[in-house]
Amino acid sequence: MKTSVNDVKKLAGPEKAAIVLLALGEEHTAIWEALDDEEIKEVSQAMAGLGTVSASVVEELLVEFVSGMSSTGAIMGSYEQTQRLLASFMPQEKVDQLMEEIRGPAGRTMWDKLGNVNEAVLANYLKNEYPQTVAVVLSKVKSDHAARVLASLPEDFALECVTRMLRMEPVQREILDKIEQTLRTEFMSNLARTSKRDSHEMMAEIFNNFDRQTEARFIAALEERNREAAERIRALMFVFEDLSKLDPGGVQTLLRATGKEQLALALKGASDKLREMFFSNMSERASKIMREDMESMGPVRLKDVDQAQVAMVQVAKDLAAKGEIMLAGAGAEDELIY
Repeated sequence: MKTSVNDVKKLAGPEKAAIVLLALGEEHTAIWEALDDEEIKEVSQAMAGLGTVSASVVEELLVEFVSGMSSTGAIMGSYEQTQRLLASFMPQEKVDQLMEEIRGPAGRTMWDKLGNVNEAVLANYLKNEYPQTVAVVLSKVKSDHAARVLASLPEDFALECVTRMLRMEPVQREILDKIEQTLRTEFMSNLARTSKRDSHEMMAEIFNNFDRQTEARFIAALEERNREAAERIRALMFVFEDLSKLDPGGVQTLLRATGKEQLALALKGASDKLREMFFSNMSERASKIMREDMESMGPVRLKDVDQAQVAMVQVAKDLAAKGEIMLAGAGAEDELIY
């Protein structure tokens, strides 16, 4: 939760600059053009986390503009306000990239940011990379964090990475730049999107727990009052069919965490494509037994199927919370990352 800023003495330089630029508004964005990319990022980071700034603080920082600010009073610094302000003078693509970095882990450089990522989440991303790439990444983060990541990796793979680190020579700048870019586009951007949360995301989670009839009723009623909100909630919802975004390793992780009876019930109401995806990740014998169990169930209540599917989705979310998988934005084209 954002706090109220009431004491100028507690403000750092970037925060003071952020308040001044917020007070000046979109009509004076030429000032931003005098800043380099790193300064823009630092001021934007401060601006997005300001919260409410009291009128007295604004006046103290902008004494020469007291008369002009008196009618404005307090101002609010937020992600949305920062994004609108940046969009008035920066290309949208650059604004999106900058805001993703702001919402992601703190840190001025990519390696600083990685140092603030949970070791289990980072390890689950790195375990599918080349050992040499992992060796480079771990050599750039702090030793205590590298140790925790190595301990979270599969043992054989971790030992291979250690061996590469022992033999590693200075890394060429272009290779390091390529690794940084890959981390930014494939890992940090997903991490930033999962950390972003607004009221629509909260409602999407609530809607995920409705049975189908209740969900359809609420969505239909909301569409009549606010079609845009209904569409945003629908896009953000993570539903059972979204499990099709899992890769084989992810499916197997989910299968191990799901009871057989619950799985059989959930698959009774799944599409043929999703059903086959789960079967193809079982052994031939287990798949045969599961099919037989589903046939022997006969007709089942839609309510029971819904409950089983919601439970499986919750298991997937719990696995993500433990760092075993990372869920990309629900409804997006991004797949789950391991």
